[in-house]
Amino acid sequence: MPAHSALTGNGLVKHDLADRLRTEIMNGSLPRGVRIVEGKWAKKFGVAQGSIREAINILALEGFVKKESGRSARVVHLTEKDVAQLYELRGTLEGLAARLAAQVRPDLSKIQFAVDSMRHAANEGNCEALLQHDLHFHLGLCELSGNPFIVEQSRRLLVPFFAFVGMRVAASGQTTSPWDKDLEAHQRIIDLVREAEGEVAEQYVKKAMARFAKTAYDNWENRTSHAG
Repeated sequence: MPAHSALTGNGLVKHDLADRLRTEIMNGSLPRGVRIVEGKWAKKFGVAQGSIREAINILALEGFVKKESGRSARVVHLTEKDVAQLYELRGTLEGLAARLAAQVRPDLSKIQFAVDSMRHAANEGNCEALLQHDLHFHLGLCELSGNPFIVEQSRRLLVPFFAFVGMRVAASGQTTSPWDKDLEAHQRIIDLVREAEGEVAEQYVKKAMARFAKTAYDNWENRTSHAG
């Protein structure tokens, strides 16, 4: 029986392959920006090349890799300039979301749960869980805007961004302690939306993102990071 058939029979299907490739990315074996050669990884894992392609598609949806038409996928990589520009865009997008949310006084339980979960993850020293809850907070804030275009654009922006942050955090062995101040900022956003202070919330989000943008890349290089 071919190697790939045996492995597939044991459950090594596209999601399992995606898990293995994700691990290779997170531990640095697949560095940021590197091209993922399907044939190479198919041979290494003993599977069909099509299975690797399906796994890469999963990672592309999660934001870990970037695919371009007619080219091999590459592990996502953001330059210092990219990060600064993304934070600027996030400030505009999420600031608007906060202002719109404050106008309708929505149910804030989902994003409050995200912040509470971030605190718990920080106390446990679990960076991976903290980042996941952080992502859920920001996606949830955009959903509360009630604007489907903000929701769509936020997902396209935030999912790959947080995947990149996760790679940087994992590669540098950072702890959760640098998030302490950021947790306060997340809670403040919730409080402003709850108090229907829409314009204040919008400006607060923009200022918070500007602060993150000034320090993010340097912090990653110096083993102290936050995602915002």
